[in-house]
Amino acid sequence: MSVTITEKAAAQVAKQLQKRGKGLGLRLGVKKSGCTGYAYVVDYADAAEPEDRVFEQHGVQVFVREDELPYLEGVQVDYRREGINEAFKFDNPNIKATCGCGESFAV
Repeated sequence: MSVTITEKAAAQVAKQLQKRGKGLGLRLGVKKSGCTGYAYVVDYADAAEPEDRVFEQHGVQVFVREDELPYLEGVQVDYRREGINEAFKFDNPNIKATCGCGESFAV
């Protein structure tokens, strides 16, 4: 099982961790949300939990809870600028449907 992070996303995570002055990496998860089923949860990991799987690329660690891996298997985390907006984006091969507003997905 794997989760990957692009070089651009890794640079953004490293920048934010340095700005915060603490943290081990990016925590990626899912929660029940929206009309389709799930939404991504993104935070910074300040500690590793026993149930975490840790993926490392470009010098940055991504923490994912073991029970959330089925929803995130194969996902690639990117950081993109679209117009004036910048945000983390997720290319998830498990998605079967998304809602009209783009806030949630089904696997």
